[in-house]
Amino acid sequence: MNFDDQIRRYFGTADLAAVPPAALEAGIERMQVDLGLAQDRGERFALWAILQTLGASPDLDAVFKDSSERDAARNFMELMGGEAQT
Repeated sequence: MNFDDQIRRYFGTADLAAVPPAALEAGIERMQVDLGLAQDRGERFALWAILQTLGASPDLDAVFKDSSERDAARNFMELMGGEAQT
């Protein structure tokens, strides 16, 4: 899953700075719906990670039922400079 491709898919451009606020909100909402429907672990993690960078990720326990997935998400958050959610 290529980051730029995902950003284009949900926001119509790879330049998030060019996305109007309403379109950003709509893209985030579509991404959250897709996250809820995703069955593939990798796809689910990638969608969550993008939402995390946008400040719109759901709680870890709601997304990742497996403790190893939650640990990976916490590691991602720490690497990105944010606090890990419990």
